[in-house]
Amino acid sequence: MTAMASVVATCAPRAAGRPPVCHHASGSSRHAKVPPSTSTAATIGSASRGGSKAFGVHRAVVPGAGSSARRAATLRVSAVNADVRAGRPSDVGGNEDAQLVVVVDGSSDPALTVVSVKATNRTGLLQLMKSTLEDLGLNVERTEVDMDDDLVSDTFYVTADAGGRVDDPNDLANIERVIKVVLNAHYSKSAGHARPEDGSHDMDNDPRKKDLLYSLMDNYIKNDVLAVQKSVVNHVEYTLGRSRYRFDDFEAYQAAALSVRDRLIESWNDTQQYFREQDPKRVYYLSMEFLMGRSLTNSLNNMELKGTFSEGLKQLGYNMEDLVMKERDAALGNGGLGRLAACFLDSMATEDIPAWGYGIRYQYGMFRQEMHDGFQHENPDYWLNFGNPWEIPRPNIAYPVSFYGHVSIHDVEGRQAYKWNHGEQVTAVAYDNPIPGWNTPNTINLRLWSAKPSREFDLESFNTGDYVQAILAKQRAETISAVLYPDDRTYQGKELRLKQQYFMVSATLQDIIRRFLVLHPDSFDDFPSKVALQLNDTHPTIGVPELMRLLMDVHGLGWTQSWDITTRVFSFTNHTVLPEALEKWPVELVETVLPRHMQIIYDINWRFTQELRGIMGDDFERIGRMSIIEDGEGMDKSVRMAHLALVASHTVNGVAAIHSELIKTTIFKDFYDIMPEKFQNKTNGVTPRRWLAFCNPPLSALISETLGTDAWIKELDLLQGLRPHATDPKFQKRWADIKLGNKQRLADLVKEQTGVEVPVNALFDIQVKRIHEYKRQLLNIFGIVHRYNALLSMSPEDRKVQVPRVCIIGGKAAPGYDMAKRIIKLVSAVGEKVNNDPNIEGMLKVVFLPDYNVSLAEVIVPGAELSQHISTAGTEASGTSNMKFAMNGCLIVGTMDGANVEIAEEIGETNMFIFGALADAVPGLRREREHFNVPGSFNTIVDQIRGGFFGWGDFFGPVMDAVCGAGDYYLLANDFEDYLRAQRDVDVAYLDQARWTQMSIESVAGSGKFSSDRTIREYATEIWDVKPARRPTLHPNMPPKPYVSAGDGLKPMA
Repeated sequence: MTAMASVVATCAPRAAGRPPVCHHASGSSRHAKVPPSTSTAATIGSASRGGSKAFGVHRAVVPGAGSSARRAATLRVSAVNADVRAGRPSDVGGNEDAQLVVVVDGSSDPALTVVSVKATNRTGLLQLMKSTLEDLGLNVERTEVDMDDDLVSDTFYVTADAGGRVDDPNDLANIERVIKVVLNAHYSKSAGHARPEDGSHDMDNDPRKKDLLYSLMDNYIKNDVLAVQKSVVNHVEYTLGRSRYRFDDFEAYQAAALSVRDRLIESWNDTQQYFREQDPKRVYYLSMEFLMGRSLTNSLNNMELKGTFSEGLKQLGYNMEDLVMKERDAALGNGGLGRLAACFLDSMATEDIPAWGYGIRYQYGMFRQEMHDGFQHENPDYWLNFGNPWEIPRPNIAYPVSFYGHVSIHDVEGRQAYKWNHGEQVTAVAYDNPIPGWNTPNTINLRLWSAKPSREFDLESFNTGDYVQAILAKQRAETISAVLYPDDRTYQGKELRLKQQYFMVSATLQDIIRRFLVLHPDSFDDFPSKVALQLNDTHPTIGVPELMRLLMDVHGLGWTQSWDITTRVFSFTNHTVLPEALEKWPVELVETVLPRHMQIIYDINWRFTQELRGIMGDDFERIGRMSIIEDGEGMDKSVRMAHLALVASHTVNGVAAIHSELIKTTIFKDFYDIMPEKFQNKTNGVTPRRWLAFCNPPLSALISETLGTDAWIKELDLLQGLRPHATDPKFQKRWADIKLGNKQRLADLVKEQTGVEVPVNALFDIQVKRIHEYKRQLLNIFGIVHRYNALLSMSPEDRKVQVPRVCIIGGKAAPGYDMAKRIIKLVSAVGEKVNNDPNIEGMLKVVFLPDYNVSLAEVIVPGAELSQHISTAGTEASGTSNMKFAMNGCLIVGTMDGANVEIAEEIGETNMFIFGALADAVPGLRREREHFNVPGSFNTIVDQIRGGFFGWGDFFGPVMDAVCGAGDYYLLANDFEDYLRAQRDVDVAYLDQARWTQMSIESVAGSGKFSSDRTIREYATEIWDVKPARRPTLHPNMPPKPYVSAGDGLKPMA
């Protein structure tokens, strides 16, 4: 059989199949094939992490080939050499094509060089050969193709660019070597790789069935460009039901996501199988929020497949960046609490911790923030309207969750047994979300629960003709998982929040117990050695009485054994120092919604207070302060959930060094005095993958080039290696250019979202976080107004020499938080005035960026130059956005609060702008605030806002009342002058760009401590007592990257 290579490669598969569609010049450009030469780069490069700089280059030089062809050949051979030396034998050895024979003949034909190839047939082989020869600078004059069974014999007649044949022996040998390397790599990648066999005994009675099932899916999905393209197009046609020739960007995104998910599921299943076989102790992270962000780029980067997918989609006519924008952020969280949980999942996967996250699959999330005339409007976030390709519905995993009713007592074998006769029941249905780690074969899980009506109740309603009641039951059930943090100002809102919390923990604990009993069916004795339950704040604390109920009422254990198990599995993370933020539930509400749990809480409290009496005698005042039940004159009887968590947990931790010390001396002082061994600190961290490596690729590339390794992506302490370069003018220039590019991206985002054009030569000053009085966005606004007043008072000449500023504020106010909503309106009103004042054109811009979320943060953080973390000292538990900004070379202006204290220790106080009263001085300042001598400039701003200078004077009255006299609880007036001093220091530093850039580099170099990998390692060893469980991989493309210790850090193995 003879055919022109260009025709065969473009139009027809070798094997019989569906009719091809050939795209010529007259066809749709949307799906036209790109020149085949790009496929070679993707096929070879997809396994490489750009190692050519770290390793030697073997040059394959062909006479007559142009410089671009020489570079192409060099890149291909060097990439393969890099993979060999980096421990990736799959591309050139260990899985070679045994049938491969390559002969390059430069003498038999007087005018042409003859390249003969015999190889095992693989999809895309002919196209790959043609593109490889072209990349080597050779022109394919004609091609002869033949195939016998599974063996192909192809002959290519080629000339050099100059038109003559190649006959130099060294060049002929180089061509042969390159072709062998390329074809062996293609063979390895297209051959698939063996998956581990199932070690369980579920099918031991039918080994033939087990062998058959294994043989059907004994290889992993291939990860070459052609396999990716086939996977994507298959999902377009078979999953989405669209034509494979006609699909838009959103459908391409869905198909790509499903294709990535296929690979995640392989890893997920094999990881879970390994966990079942090894039976390690597992961590279960319980959180009401998981602010995950987009999954496509994060998953591809963690799996090291972004290049392959980008190239595959590009050849199909789609741009990866366009498809990324089609993904909506998962509306599963609001602020730092949920983002921390998401970072922890990423780190648990990366650190090979056997762990799962558990939460709720909110239908609408918090809300989508829209701005109308400067006011926040809350709209449902319909993020699930078009499906979520990342989740795996598990309708077979469902648990009943009960509410209301009453408790009856029965005699069972001579002992009292309690039965909860529920008044309402819903079903919790599982949805799994695979979480891949970086540089590991492990993939862990986030299991989210969705509330559905009880099947039995629905059937009964319909059978009796009560259709309305059935519909109401469905609505009541689905409301439980509809919205994150419903407004709890009313009794109904409180009831719904309590039901949400119980719904999540009940389904979770039932699931955990079921999984435990599969491997330990006879006893709960090993439960504490196999299960660790982490409470992320007080929201999941109702899980304490629920675990007691399940152990006693369902599984028949006694109180003593149940309490022993409970207190050995739970640990509790506290996220606040504010007494008013500690969650409480009215006893009447708990008795109504969860009657059995209220009984158990009373029993726990009685035993605890009796124990306290044994320690401190009849000090009833102190016992009353520590009691789980708050009861006293002039107060509603309530359950203190933080106290319940403290009593039941074996460990309690704060989330920053200052926070952990404060809780010992303030909100939990009484507990610390009698049980100090329970208290620990675990300073928060953020994942360096999403928050530096992936969201800031140019800076990431510069760091890897400078350090000579990308190992810092997991071992963040290696960033210290940047310090020697901080004063290098050439390095500073490259650093500053990257920041400028990121600022332009941010400026484009601001224009797109708000319509406001901002100058990129200005200092980008950012404060993005949940709107709350203690976070003091109001202090920032006062500083902006002061700057505006100062600019207006200057002459035009003086104004021109000032540092221009772009001030960006973003964040959501809770729907019921009136003061926070007024603050948002004030930001908008100030921006409206300032941005339209021609007198200060270009010197000051004020923007409120709506609907702040993870995806916006991934643009904001790299583009920021100054970030404000200015809470009143002693009010912020930790903060993690400060870590993200510092990690990206953004300087911080802030108080010595939360993690700012440790950031200052790590990067140096000289690389921050610190101001404000210290935490130990705050209580005294509050007592004296009414008599404080308020700065005149502060009062001027108060009078301006009250007087309507920015409009809406009456509306802002309550906001101004909150910063005057004794009402100034967060001490804005006290810190105002020092805040202005810090801002002046910022201006001085920014005018000296060399100094500013040095500070920026030092900030990144000192960020190593703030990786969530470090935090998770500390949790694992000091709280959970769990060990990594990295599954052994049979997948030769995914070995651990080898690094060797080298004095100044980890480096790639040469």
